[in-house]
Amino acid sequence: MSKKPTTQPALHKVIMVGSGGVGKSALTLQFMYDEFVEDYEPTKADSYRKKILLDGEDVQIDILDTAGQEDYAAIRDNYFRSGEGFLCIFSITEDESFQATQEFREQILRVKNDENIPFLLVGNKSDLEDRRKVSFQEASDRAKQWGVPYVETSAKTREHVDKVFYDLMREIRARKMEENKTNNGRGKDKSKKKKLKCTIL
Repeated sequence: MSKKPTTQPALHKVIMVGSGGVGKSALTLQFMYDEFVEDYEPTKADSYRKKILLDGEDVQIDILDTAGQEDYAAIRDNYFRSGEGFLCIFSITEDESFQATQEFREQILRVKNDENIPFLLVGNKSDLEDRRKVSFQEASDRAKQWGVPYVETSAKTREHVDKVFYDLMREIRARKMEENKTNNGRGKDKSKKKKLKCTIL
């Protein structure tokens, strides 16, 4: 077997955002370790990394599970800046968490300064259909308005858990390929680069 020079698998950085208690950690742990964690403990922001096979290609996913109630906007902005794609989670049993997605979306767009950032709206706790407060239609409409996919998941039954992470990684990968093309194709185009500068307010 001829070994290729060891190229590091591509790394895709995913940020979990959403109000406290919507199941960001539960989704992350279900994806990482196939386990469902029932007890809710507010997260202090944890980072996870896992090697997976994405459409036949070895990649690494880096998941930052943020706390729902970040105390410092500056810290939150730093998280958002480092992310390449976002899973914006709400609980279908809690309208307030759905309303909060609007604010998360606005913060991310403000920090990234980019309307087309890889982003999925995720309605978690689909196993609690009898306690549903946010209709599928309402959530789909919001996702359509934003131009992003909407998926419902259950960290408990594992429904669509892999799907949201894989779909987001595909978007991130497509985005990177697009950017590489642009950067390779037009070496003179500096406008793309400018966007990445940090503005200190």
